[in-house]
Order: sequence, then C-alpha cells, then structure tokens
Amino acid sequence: MSTFDARAFLRTVPEEPGVYRMIGPDDAVLYVGKAKNLKRRVSSYFQRTLNSPRIALMVAQVARVDITVTRSEAEALLLENNLIKSLGPKYNILFRDDKSYPYICITGHAFPRLAYHRGAFTKGDRYFGPFPNSWAVRESLQLLQKVFRLRTCENSVFQNRSRPCLLHQIHRCTAPCVDLVSEEDYAADVRLTSLFLDGRTSDVIDDLSRKMGDAAEQLAYEQAAAYRDQIRSLQTVLHRQYVDSRKDEDVDVLVATEAAGSVCVNIAMIRGGRHLGDRPQFPANAAGCSALEALLAFAEQHYEYHPPPAKIIVAEQADALRTHLEEALERPPTVVSARFETDRGWVDMALRNAQLALAARLADAGRSEARLAALQEALSLDEPPQRIECFDISHTLGEATVASCVVCEQGRMKKSEYRRFNIAGITAGDDYAAMRQALTRRFERVAVGEGVSPDLLLIDGGKGQLGVAREVMAELGLQTIPLVGVAKGEGRKPGLETLVFADGRTAANLAADDPALHLIQEVRDEAHRFAITGHRARRAKSRVGSRLEDIPGIGPSRRRDLLAAFGGLDGVRAATVEDLCRVEGISRKLAQQIYNALH
Repeated sequence: MSTFDARAFLRTVPEEPGVYRMIGPDDAVLYVGKAKNLKRRVSSYFQRTLNSPRIALMVAQVARVDITVTRSEAEALLLENNLIKSLGPKYNILFRDDKSYPYICITGHAFPRLAYHRGAFTKGDRYFGPFPNSWAVRESLQLLQKVFRLRTCENSVFQNRSRPCLLHQIHRCTAPCVDLVSEEDYAADVRLTSLFLDGRTSDVIDDLSRKMGDAAEQLAYEQAAAYRDQIRSLQTVLHRQYVDSRKDEDVDVLVATEAAGSVCVNIAMIRGGRHLGDRPQFPANAAGCSALEALLAFAEQHYEYHPPPAKIIVAEQADALRTHLEEALERPPTVVSARFETDRGWVDMALRNAQLALAARLADAGRSEARLAALQEALSLDEPPQRIECFDISHTLGEATVASCVVCEQGRMKKSEYRRFNIAGITAGDDYAAMRQALTRRFERVAVGEGVSPDLLLIDGGKGQLGVAREVMAELGLQTIPLVGVAKGEGRKPGLETLVFADGRTAANLAADDPALHLIQEVRDEAHRFAITGHRARRAKSRVGSRLEDIPGIGPSRRRDLLAAFGGLDGVRAATVEDLCRVEGISRKLAQQIYNALH
C-alpha cells in the first residue's frame, strides 16, 4: 500500500499548466499527464472515491508525484508527448496511430493544387479532414476533380507543361498550366471546392444554380449546361450516401465496446451530412480499462492533433465526455447523446462495426498465440517469444548494401520498430561483414542497458551468417538471446527452409503446414522485403546523383535544382534543351551538355 502523503503534497502544487508524473516503487513511472490547472487535475486522483478501478489501482502504487510547470498548455502537450515516448508509462492508454489520418490539401500557390496529404502541415496550405481512411480521401478527390476540375499535378510537372494533359481532355482539369483558364475563374473554382470540403454543399449548389441562371439569361447555353452538369454530379453523390442527414453538418460519432478484456474505440466521420466511413482503434496499455476510459483517452488524444467538428455524438455517457473535453481542449465541441433517428442510425452502425473489428482482432490474437506456442515447442524455448527480431542483407553485386531489422511483437509485425542500416566501410559483397556491422550497431546499446532485447533473434541465412551473429552476441555479452538461422530450401521454395541453431543442435526442417514455420516465414519474408526496398532506394539515389554529377559543371546544388524542377531523373531525361534552360543557373551550353550526357 502506498505511504504517499497526498494532502501535504497537494498544498505545494500550483494552479498553472504543466505535466505531472506518477512515480511508483523503484522509481517506475506509472503515468504521465498534462493539465491546464495542475492542482485541480492532480487533486482529482486523490479523492475518497474513484470511478475507475484501474486508476484506483495505480494511485495505490504512487510513491511520489513529480510536476513540471510550463508556460502554456501547448508546451505541456509537447512535453507530455516526449515523456510518454521516452518513459513508456504503464497506465497511459495510447492510440499509437492517431496521427496517421489522411487529409485533403489545397496548396497556397497562384493556381492551387488539390492533393492527398498525410503528415505535417505546411504553412500557407489549407487542409480539410481528417478522413477515416485513404479510400474516403481518394473518392472525394475523384468527385472534386469531376465537379470543380482543379489541378492535381506536381509543381514540377505544372511548371513545365507546353500543352494540356489527358486530365484536361477527359474534363478533369481546366488546364491552368497552359493558361486555358484565368486566375480569377480558377480562384472561383477553388472557393467552391473549399465550401464543399467545409460541408457547405447547399451554398455550393446555390452558387452554381445562380451562375447557371445568369448564363441562361445571357444565352450562354453551353456554359449553363456545364453548370447544370456540375449540380447534377454533386446531387448524385449526395443522394448516393447510405446514411445522409440531409443537413450540411460536420459530426463525429464515437463509440466503444469491450470483450474478453480488450477494447475497441470506433470513430465515424460525417462531413457535410455525408458519411465518410469509420475507423476502429485499439489502445495499448489498456489492460483492465473500461470502454468509457478508452473512449475518453481516445477523444483527448485525437482532438489534440485534429480539429474537432461542431458536434460529437455518443451512444451514452455524453456528460462524461463533455466534461473531459472541456478540461482537455481550449475550444471543446458540442457533445450529445443519440436522440434522433439519423443519429441513432449512425451510432448503431459505428457500434456494429466496432464489435466486428474487435471480434476479428480477438480471433487474430488467438491465432497469434497458437503460432507462438507452436514456435516455442519447435525451437525448445522456455516460453513463447513475445518479441522476435529478424535481420537480412540486400545489395546488388556489393552496391548500396542495406541491412534490415524487422520486429514481430506478440505474433504481429510492428512496423514502428523496424530499422534499416546503411552498410559502409566493408568489402563490396561481403555479407558476413555487413551482418556483423548491422548486429553490432543494433545491440551495442542493449549491451549497456539501453533499448529492448528480443526473446528470439532470426538470421536470414545459413551457418556462415549465423556464425557471425553468434560471435557478435558473444562479444557483446548477449549469449542468452536465442539465435536461429533460416536457410533457404532447395530451389528457394517456401516450406523447404532449414532452421540452423546456434547452440549446436542438429539443423531441422519443419513440416510445410506447421504454424511455427508459417510465422518464421512471415517474419523472414518481411525482413527481406524491407531490406530490398531500402537497398533499391539507396541504389537509385546513388545512381541518380552520380549520373548528373559526372557532367562537368553540375555539382550538388545544380543537381538538386534539376531534380526538383523536373521531379526526378526521368523528368530531367525527358526534358528538352529549352526546358533545361529555364532552370536557374543552367546556361544553354550547359543544358546542351546535360541533354547529350543523358541521351
């Protein structure tokens, strides 16, 4: 039981924004959180009654609480993220892929580009979303191209066009690249696109209807027919929605469900009354948490990175979510329970999808446990390996050698933990030296107590590669990590792999239908794929650079300008001498030299 004197500690806590850390026995970090008001937030953990048994269990272990005061809530958010990543607190419910939602972007150029976007925002561009998945974005982009005909090409292509492209011929672009539309008319199309993406579809249709009427009055019947077709396209899409509120409203539907100790939170997105699909989320560090706790944690993390809609609909516990978001966000949205028929339809559909996603995940977890148990038996391990790492080497006759390390945790590939190593300083084509360098770089931190150690290490190769791995692990004092080599079978056929053991046991072949072999194949194939894609990218980069820089007068700066202007070496190769001359710093004489060298 904790001996922490909460009453005395709370008297010292200021009413300022900051970050708090719950510290347990042996200085283990239990929880990291942020607050607009540290005193009020931390005090809430030490009330007589706590609604969550999970939080009560955590508070019972608290030995001390460390606080860090920040100048603003934004600084507290950044510090909280950094601490969670570096400390990995046991009781933080984490939704790790929350930042990977796709957006639609309208760039800030004179003739803005319409584009799919994922990642950090660029100043000056406008972003609409988030969307639940890439399919919803691409479907919306196709609609926008058909109705508003904005350009989608890269700037390097746009700046070097001399005639309209195929998209203009099929009526998907107004061809601003060759001045077939004025900047004013294009800006009007951009404005309508923005209104549509903001969910103001009625405003868009009213605007197009007014323009259609004006064109008809001026006897410009072809232009009026074009506006009519735009209106019909919009209305067709709106009517096609399987759930349509008939209102221009932006809504998120949040539901959570739990089964067999696991939780799924599902978010469905409605923009402009159109249902764009949903996205199930599965939290980490959520053992013992309730569906409501997971829902609150997801809402706080999601809306810290993505702008909330005007309204959030939940199946129940609207008051709890409303209070939580008022504390966490500067401008919290309206939170309501499903009351109307359309709202209940959205909630029922989101809940059904959450239940199906959770059932599929539980089934997959059962399959993973079975494969891990089979692997434990096949390799005579003390317990099922919860973390498996596999190394592979890829090169082309010694060129651009790359080593890959992929990670499988609890039977599932964990891409966020993948690593590539660019190998240098070895004899070209020496796979043994490459493997030695990669393993040394990966495990020298583990040897000094940093980083995570695997329960099983797979090496893609036979006795030679495995011998190198055994030597490296012995030098680093990590001999206790089980080592297994995966040698390709006769004719490199799947199912004929030979397992080579580092402890001297006789090499073994597993049955082609053995679940343990299937897991080994999956991890080995992923290591091979990750290595070869990295190798190809490195090889292409080195070849592009050398090809251009071999030309007299072309250094790193001009090479970079050329590749940026034409979108890569293929674009430079396809350019004419006149096109090359338009790049800053390229004279006609140098352009001719470049053209001759590439042809």
